[in-house]
Amino acid sequence: MEPRTSPFLPNWGHANVRVAVLDGYADLSHPCFRGSDISMLSSLVEGDASASSESATHGTHVASVLFGGQDSEVHGMAPDCTGLIIPIYSNKSLSSSQLDLARAIEMAADHGAHVINISGGQLTDFGEADVWLHNAIRLCCDRNILVVAAAGNDGCECLHVPAALPSVLAVGALDRKGRPMNFSNWGDRYQTSGVMAPGEQILGAKPGGGTTRASGTSFATPLVSGAAAFLLGVQASRGEKPDPLGIRQLLLDTALSCDGASSEDSNRCLAGRLNLAGAFDALTGSKQMIHAATTKGNAVTPQCACEDLETEKVLPDSAGHGAEAQKSEESHSATPSTVGSVKQWSARAGGSGGGPITASRANGGRMNAIVPSQSPDEVAEAEGIVYAIGVLGYDFGTEARRDSFKQAMPAIDRATGEPTTDPVFDPVGTVPANPYDARQMVRYLHDNPWEAGSLIWTLNIDLTPVYVIEPAGPYAADVYEALRELLQGEIQAETVDEFVERVSAPGLLNGRTVKLFSGQVVPVIEPQNRRGLFGWHTNALVNLALKQAKIDFDSAQGQKIRDSLSGFLNRIYYDLRNLGKTSQERALNFGATSVFQAMQIFTDPVTQGMQLDEISVQKSPFCRMDSDCWDVKLKFFDPENNQRAKLNFRYTIDVSDLIPIPMGDPKRWTSAF
Repeated sequence: MEPRTSPFLPNWGHANVRVAVLDGYADLSHPCFRGSDISMLSSLVEGDASASSESATHGTHVASVLFGGQDSEVHGMAPDCTGLIIPIYSNKSLSSSQLDLARAIEMAADHGAHVINISGGQLTDFGEADVWLHNAIRLCCDRNILVVAAAGNDGCECLHVPAALPSVLAVGALDRKGRPMNFSNWGDRYQTSGVMAPGEQILGAKPGGGTTRASGTSFATPLVSGAAAFLLGVQASRGEKPDPLGIRQLLLDTALSCDGASSEDSNRCLAGRLNLAGAFDALTGSKQMIHAATTKGNAVTPQCACEDLETEKVLPDSAGHGAEAQKSEESHSATPSTVGSVKQWSARAGGSGGGPITASRANGGRMNAIVPSQSPDEVAEAEGIVYAIGVLGYDFGTEARRDSFKQAMPAIDRATGEPTTDPVFDPVGTVPANPYDARQMVRYLHDNPWEAGSLIWTLNIDLTPVYVIEPAGPYAADVYEALRELLQGEIQAETVDEFVERVSAPGLLNGRTVKLFSGQVVPVIEPQNRRGLFGWHTNALVNLALKQAKIDFDSAQGQKIRDSLSGFLNRIYYDLRNLGKTSQERALNFGATSVFQAMQIFTDPVTQGMQLDEISVQKSPFCRMDSDCWDVKLKFFDPENNQRAKLNFRYTIDVSDLIPIPMGDPKRWTSAF
């Protein structure tokens, strides 16, 4: 990007427009950022803008393309906008999990971002994303926040996430002659949701001072983010409310065909190349122009994009979050690469073709990593409320703490599998204690309850720790007792009533993070007391339902209904799985917990053969002053009789407090659809 002056306005951007950059650390002491209003927010990533760090080199370069001052070496696209830097790459690794990216997106949304720049992504087979990332993009769509993401640099008709997700604006790279660069991806979804921008030898700042040039969709992306921010600034300067998703559609509708692109290469140009002058003319020519642009029949409107997120294919989360991408041509994760003199890495595309999507199939065997798209909240926000659902676990953090438990726990008798009482270790008749064995740990904590405070308690979703539970305050001992009881319930046989399948955990994010033994950094929540810590006793609830329906537990009908009820309860969990941070997520999670606590309400439809059709949440039109109320709706249908009326239930839940509260009794009615 060369020095230039604005042909439209004396200033580039507006202070009321906020742009977030989710990337590596940026060296904000660089002269190009002098006078800019940019904040670096603390995230789960540890490090700094070290000049020797590849992540800081990438992050500083991207940030300067956006925020470089007009009187500096690097003329940024939107230096007069307010900037947020949220690191997602550490000094040690140029990769981030989809979970951590989702947390950073939510953090940017919570801090008022209008535009979120993500110069990276993960290669996927069909544009599928883990539930975390899907929910974060949905949140942005609901809040009218524009996410701009790199299309990827694999040189194939393939997709990266988050660029391929609905409502995201994907960005491909052009060479200096205005032609699509060979490495720039052109997957099918990008044809209506992606634009091209210059991506060859883009000038940017480097940590420690000076400038550098680099190529890739990574560096085309901030040009498009800056263009969107500039147009939002035009709206703000005219006293209008900035409309990020409307600007997204305007950029798509005013895009031009690529120079020198043959008919065979037309798909490589996506929806066209960035046309900022045309978009500016369309925006300022008529106040209605931008709204008219979003209603074209051949374009995806912001509203439709949000609706598409309802049916988007989402993968269940898998273990292995936070694993670093391997800098090798044999790596199975998407890894950064650069053109020209910069070191080249490679990224292998996964298989393609039809067939059902599964976690292993859709990831193509790759690690779950978001990486910078160089060519071939405060996640733990202070006083943030969380109401999450998951499985209780524990961690040691360090080898020393693990070994201290191992030495303190009694040895196990080889014959009986029970702890021994003899203080003298017998290498023949006993084996050393295993602190990772939850059964042994439960027994040890029963005899030594004070040791519960030495463990790092975690809330896991599909083997991935998403929060550390850290009791504090005068009732910490009561909370630790509840955690021990819940862990004891989780180790019970899955057929008994005492078995705890999942845990509902409310708490306050205290702004702290904890590094686990695996190296993963996780935010901390503090339960205020044991109220709200609830175990999902699935078997007990199923037995209660059968008893109320007066059905023999051991009969064929009883077994069929048992399977149906268990499936219903599991469906609730898997459909609602989220981080429990936004108001909508807390309402959904508490609504799911209420289903357990009031299971008798749902006994009739399930025992009568009806199945859960859908679960939804929307802002309630009725609420008390200074409250935050949401309607959680469940709809049941008869799979064997489509003429039968559907049965609807609705909870109204106020989530303004740490412990959500239902507003009155659940409402029940029938409907044709």
